[in-house]
Amino acid sequence: MKASPTDQNELLRLQTADTRLTQLDHAAKTLPQLAQLAALQPEVDALRTRWIARTGELEDSRAELKRVESDVAVVEARMERDSGRLQHTSSTKDVQALEAELTALGKRRDDLEEIELTVMERLEEQESALAAVEAERAELDGRVQALETAKAEELGKLDAQRTALAKDRTAIVSGIPADLIELYEKQRARYGIGAALLVRGVSMGSNVKLTESDLSVIRRAADDDVVLCPDSGAILIRNEESGL
Repeated sequence: MKASPTDQNELLRLQTADTRLTQLDHAAKTLPQLAQLAALQPEVDALRTRWIARTGELEDSRAELKRVESDVAVVEARMERDSGRLQHTSSTKDVQALEAELTALGKRRDDLEEIELTVMERLEEQESALAAVEAERAELDGRVQALETAKAEELGKLDAQRTALAKDRTAIVSGIPADLIELYEKQRARYGIGAALLVRGVSMGSNVKLTESDLSVIRRAADDDVVLCPDSGAILIRNEESGL
């Protein structure tokens, strides 16, 4: 393939832009905030599990308290009814039966009120435990949010750089012959680098000094010949720094 030295030299600018774009992509994938967020995730999951458990226990105790309170209300209603009947009956048998039932109901109420007190004490402990977990979650959520904000800011900066660089790349590509660009893209896709400068016999694509045999072949090539690096596969750019 033939291409003017000027066009070939422009490939170095294109390669610089592509290298920087790759670096920006890598930077976006390896932001420190990403690792920090990943490290916090097990703690976030564990706290969520604890919060769900504490919430479930609290809801169960509240439901139990409502049931006990309802039972107390039923017993008190029956006691009130029996007390009313006791005041209006003159039957000794009925009086004895009502008094016996009132005694039993009184004991039942005492038992229920003791249960009620126990549940209320448990509720208080569970509310405190839940509040402690929620405080931990709030503190952890704050740390996560700070990292998310910092990550978004860094990604925004990287994206702005990438947008500007992509625009510059488009401008560079527009000034280079299509067949040369096609070869550059092919070599870059295959080997990771599309063009490299030859500096004093060393290919910047492989950072290896070429053999005398390879250099002899390159020296014989015309200035407008497109030469590939025998080591890296990149288009080898020759100029006054090449030392040929």
